[in-house]
Amino acid sequence: MEFAALQEAFAAQELFEDKTWRLSPEPFRLTPQQHADILQIGDACLAFHNALEFLYTKSSQGKNLLRNSPLVAQWVADYLDRGKPESLREHARSKAVKGQIPRVLRPDLLWTDDGFQVTELDSVPGGIGLTGYLNQLYAKEFSEALVGDSNSMLENFYRALVAHFPRNHSPFVAIVVSDEAATYRPEMQWVAEQFQRTGRRVFVFHPEDLMPLGEAMCVDMDGNPQKVDVIYRFWELFDLPNVPIADFILEMRREQRVTVTPPMRPFQEEKLNLALFHHHLLQDFWKETLPKKAYRTLKRVIPPSWIMDPQVLPPGAVLEGPLVGGKLMHSWEQLKNASQKERNLILKISGFHEKAWGERSVVLGSD
Repeated sequence: MEFAALQEAFAAQELFEDKTWRLSPEPFRLTPQQHADILQIGDACLAFHNALEFLYTKSSQGKNLLRNSPLVAQWVADYLDRGKPESLREHARSKAVKGQIPRVLRPDLLWTDDGFQVTELDSVPGGIGLTGYLNQLYAKEFSEALVGDSNSMLENFYRALVAHFPRNHSPFVAIVVSDEAATYRPEMQWVAEQFQRTGRRVFVFHPEDLMPLGEAMCVDMDGNPQKVDVIYRFWELFDLPNVPIADFILEMRREQRVTVTPPMRPFQEEKLNLALFHHHLLQDFWKETLPKKAYRTLKRVIPPSWIMDPQVLPPGAVLEGPLVGGKLMHSWEQLKNASQKERNLILKISGFHEKAWGERSVVLGSD
């Protein structure tokens, strides 16, 4: 594709605020094996999320995790609940949202010499509009069958949002983008416009546009209140205090008056979930709970990860973590004295914090 044509296309369609791009005349093409691997990783990540809910629920209840052996791990829920307001913890455990996982779950993948590696499972991913736009742009140029494809990203996104509604129903979908996530508002507006062209009722709103009326969540449409059926939550849960009617959204979701996705269950959005997969105390749980194929896939694609808890250990205890000088550590402070090769690690915040998303807290240890 000509560089000038790409420049013209992006000049005519803003997708992110204040972003510039390196443009390629060729799309990034996946081999058949890479494509098959991505599908396998997707299935494994879904299985992982289902197992994670079981782990969190049993842990928070102080119940045994295994069928025929003793394994109680209340410390898991303690980690996942740390710093969260009580209202969100109660909501995450309520029966109204039992079994609910994000309708869009994106594993962030790096291509390495050893194949794909998962760096995060993102429940609130940006790029849905960007990827859909690029697919259309390149498919049109290269005469590939993506535009209007019933299996395209946008079609599957819409199906996921309205999955629980009858096929003949046309639910009203509100994509709600907070100020914190304003960078992504243009791409979500593009997504909504694509749906509107096919007669679907999908629109982008600010959290302040939502208003409870009686037993319904509504928005103003040309001076008339319109009942919202589905809220696609495009804000991180730490940003909930900046959503004026957050309490009403939680209440209406508990009473099943509105569908909210991703569900407001903070334990599903913690970075440390990947470290839990590798934790030696939980290996029997993952092996017993996950399908064998999913377990093998996750062992292959989730890099070794550890939870950096600053807690002081008793004498003689050692950390589950990387080696320093060939030995286990008793304090994370020892990483300061590790060799550059031993420090070749990524540090990232996990938790209920404004720097816990995007690349805001990423530190490369060898630096």
